[in-house]
Amino acid sequence: MFVAATAWVGGTSAQATPYNPYADAHEALPPVAADGTIHWGTFYKSAQVQKSYERLWNLGACRGSNRAITVPVAENKLVIDRLPEAEFKGIVRATAGQAAGGMIAFVEQADTASPAEPLVAQFHPAGVTRFSVAGRAPASLLAVGMVVRLRAEVDQRGRGTEPVAAFEIVTPPADFRPDAVRPDRVDTIVGTVVSLRKDLIVLRVDAGSLRRLTLQLAPDAVATIDAARLDLVAPGDSIEAKGRLWAGDGSMAAGTVFVSDVIVSKRSGDDAVASGPEPRTVGVR
Repeated sequence: MFVAATAWVGGTSAQATPYNPYADAHEALPPVAADGTIHWGTFYKSAQVQKSYERLWNLGACRGSNRAITVPVAENKLVIDRLPEAEFKGIVRATAGQAAGGMIAFVEQADTASPAEPLVAQFHPAGVTRFSVAGRAPASLLAVGMVVRLRAEVDQRGRGTEPVAAFEIVTPPADFRPDAVRPDRVDTIVGTVVSLRKDLIVLRVDAGSLRRLTLQLAPDAVATIDAARLDLVAPGDSIEAKGRLWAGDGSMAAGTVFVSDVIVSKRSGDDAVASGPEPRTVGVR
């Protein structure tokens, strides 16, 4: 567990404030600095120690005078930003959560059946970890809420004239605005999946007069992924990450990597497209 430390600044004209080992001596930093560096704040090796001390502090029972309390409290606190950054490569074992605060468990060797304990890539809770998933996957990976980009023709009612054989799953930038869909001509369409019924998908397009499109997927339709969604990551995918490793008290599995950059590549080859990603998404301890 880790939480961002809360800034605590005493008034210059107020009375001296008792020492609080859990308070930072500086103002809380933004999640991302001007140079792109990601700030993580503080990691508490033991959540129980943290909660117990904060309870005592709030009750006024401990104000920094008992070293039997303050020393363990201070040692329980780790500034993540002081850990060195390193690069990691491996194979995904499992995922949990979403891109903001989620996790990917991975092993640093290709043999996913190995009993070796995995590392856990911890994503920043503010959603600032730079993250991308790329590769090919079967159309069955598609889910409501995903954004797709494809080339298709629709009629005046917004119904596709031909089955869609290929499409992309993407994560548009926050300021992205799609082009209006023009009927009776092949266009590039960017829309959000709002419904899935067997081989029919319904898209919402936030532009123009045709806002709701119904398209049929071809039986062998394939998705190309260029997105930043943790639910697109599956066991067996390759991962490259840059982050700060903590393998001491409070870390998960073989160690927690507080990641600033993550690139996941889907399993390559026809076998990956034919079999698709494993459907389960499991947690890590």
